[in-house]
Amino acid sequence: MKVTAEADDVGLRLDVWLSRRLPDISRTRVKSLITGGHVSSDAGALTPKTRVAAGLTVCVNPPPVQESELLPEAIPLTILFEDHDIIVISKPAGLVVHPAVGHESGTLVNALLHHCPDLAGIGGEKRPGIVHRLDKDTSGVMVAAKNEHAMEALSRQFHDHLVKKTYLAIAWGCPVPSQGTIETEIGRSQHDRQKMTARPRRGGRDAVSHYRALRRWPELTEMEVRIETGRTHQIRVHLSHIGHPIVGDPQYGRRNPPPLPHVVGRQMLHAQRLAFRHPVSGEALEFVAPMAEDMCELINALGAPLRTRPVDGHRRPGRTAGDRG
Repeated sequence: MKVTAEADDVGLRLDVWLSRRLPDISRTRVKSLITGGHVSSDAGALTPKTRVAAGLTVCVNPPPVQESELLPEAIPLTILFEDHDIIVISKPAGLVVHPAVGHESGTLVNALLHHCPDLAGIGGEKRPGIVHRLDKDTSGVMVAAKNEHAMEALSRQFHDHLVKKTYLAIAWGCPVPSQGTIETEIGRSQHDRQKMTARPRRGGRDAVSHYRALRRWPELTEMEVRIETGRTHQIRVHLSHIGHPIVGDPQYGRRNPPPLPHVVGRQMLHAQRLAFRHPVSGEALEFVAPMAEDMCELINALGAPLRTRPVDGHRRPGRTAGDRG
């Protein structure tokens, strides 16, 4: 494709100009196309920093999008929203997000490759853009990008802490005070490299979680946790750090927990709500996934709580707010 500079473009960096003129291609991808020799001009050699001159015409010839080495798999998905740019799902517990050693198939990425034939390609490869993750055994709302522009815009929102993320957890004990803020560094444990800790010796990153108790039983509390940051295992580490680990957590939970009235097979943590701006339209979106069935079964088995606060996490899934922005 040919792109010709107009009067208002003069003086811009080449990568900035092309990313504006080609909105479906991220600036990062534009840079790689330029440095890879896929952007040419009669004016001579080009770099991302080349300044646009009056009347400059360039030819952009992206290489064909490569098929992913990962295989599409017909894994059922609960879809809350989908358009040309993004897909929002309610992830079930037990589903790994991205292929890794030991989980080369049966992941959310494999499922999205099957479900989304309109993937435009990210980084030259036909694949979905995973901009955030949930642990395998955490259920709830996730968003994925379907093209480079959407991935870059969403990634920026997550990086700038503009995405609102709210979770529900069932934890041991009753926190005092019943609501508060946990602010620590989180880093890799020196004793177990598979675990994170709120007391790292070095390499920790700031992590902030806000919690409030919703319903209480003699030994357990249903809690709402809103996180400002998205560190690995953040909620699990933070609740354990204040002495109220999540029920069923194999890494950060109680070593010898008392018996429960219902069998628990994973950590009782659910990503209830996700709010962000649509990466293209700018519309404010908010999605809610009802509490996972196994968490509801545990709560029902516990019986009447000692204290109840209303929680709106049991609504039908879908977009619950959408003002124009």
